[in-house]
Parts: sequence; structure tokens; C-alpha cells
Amino acid sequence: MGTLFVGGALTLTLGALAYPSMLGVSQAATAQDRIIAQTQWGPLTEQDRDFVVKVRAAGLWEYPLGQIAQTKGTTPEVKEAGKHLIDGHAALDAACRKIAPMLNITIPNVASPQQVGFVNTIDSSSGQQFDSNFANILRVTHGSIFNAIAKIRSTTKNSLVRSLADMANDTVLDHMTVMEKTGFVNFDQALFMQTTPPKLPATDLTPPAPQPGAPMVVLTPPPNPTSTPLGIPGENNANGGGAAPAAGASPTVG
Repeated sequence: MGTLFVGGALTLTLGALAYPSMLGVSQAATAQDRIIAQTQWGPLTEQDRDFVVKVRAAGLWEYPLGQIAQTKGTTPEVKEAGKHLIDGHAALDAACRKIAPMLNITIPNVASPQQVGFVNTIDSSSGQQFDSNFANILRVTHGSIFNAIAKIRSTTKNSLVRSLADMANDTVLDHMTVMEKTGFVNFDQALFMQTTPPKLPATDLTPPAPQPGAPMVVLTPPPNPTSTPLGIPGENNANGGGAAPAAGASPTVG
């Protein structure tokens, strides 16, 4: 039962990464390199915009899992992995909120319905089953998006997207490493799930657009963050380029 539970959970999660959807935009694989805007930082393509949305959405469900691991993890390694999720995604979230208005990209305030349900599924487990689900699922998701980051970094002509890709690359590599250090990762299963993603309905995978006038959700960094904020030349003059709050450990709005 444990194997089936983890396998099913991995399948659901991987689908959210392998087949991401942009807010209000139907995506076609052949159109991902289509230029949708010319900006002072370089042309912006559909896959560039999709990447910014994907990084934001990832934090909206992985950050809460990091918090959950602080209380439900049964080993120091699992708790430490949770800390890394909180720290890393808070920094990536600040970066997404910084560059999204500069590129006129709408970013979500909540994760997709499938991702929200997945967090609830992990939270419903306990003991070593929680540790195993947590480590394996996060190892699969980070292993999958690691490849997507490489593609974006090597193909984008937009300097802001390149900067986000550099930051995401370092963060995801760190998160993969701490998951592996828990000792709970089943590598055969994880690699199989990374290479055989399922096709899931776009409605399950698309984060809903924020309500008009709704405050922006902020993933607050820990009291002593270690992740390096994204630096952008001239960012102080950019509209909406505010940084994340300096303290706290739970999502807030601002």
C-alpha cells in the first residue's frame, strides 16, 4: 500500500510539472517559442512567460509543504529539507513578484487545484510514510523542473528570465540534494516517474487567475534567510519591483 500511495502521488505531482498551463492561455507545443512581447530586456516568448508562472506556482505549494515538514517530519534530515523549501521558495517568490510586472506577466495567487489537493494528500500521511512521500515526491518534481530550467536558460533571449533561471537552477539543485540526504528517496521509482509523465486535464493543472483587486500573496522568508535575492540593474526604478518582507514563516498578503 505504501508503494502504491507514493507511486500514485508521484504520478499526480509530475503531471503538474510536465504539462503546466499559462493563466488564461491555451498552449500548443509548437507555439512555445512564439514571441508575445518585445521588452527592454529582450523578446519574451510564451515559454518564457510559462516559466515565470511555473516558478511562482511551484512555491505556492512547495513552501507550505516545507512548513508541514517542520512539524510532521520524523527525522532531522526531513525537517532540514523543509527549511530549504521555505528559504528557497521565499527567495524565488520575491524574484517572480519582482520581474512579473516588469514583463507584464500575470502570476497566480494560489497553486493549481491539483497541486492544492496534492499538498492535502501529503499532509494526511504521518510518521515514516510522511517522510517517504515528502522526499520522493519533491525529488521527482525538482528533478523534472531541473531539466526545464536548463532549456529555458539555454534558449531564452530575455535577460530577466535568464536571471530567474540562474536562481532557480541553484535553488532546485539544492532542494534535490537535501531530499536525497533524507535517505528516503527511491531512485528507481523517481527516475521512472521523471521519464514517463502522464497527460492530465489542463483545468486540473492551471492556477486560477487572481481576483481583480486581490492583494498579492507573499511567501515570507525565514528570520535568517540564506538564499541570495535576485539582483536586477535599475530595479529600484521598476514599477512593482518590491522585495519580500524581512521576517516571518507563513504566507501573507501585501
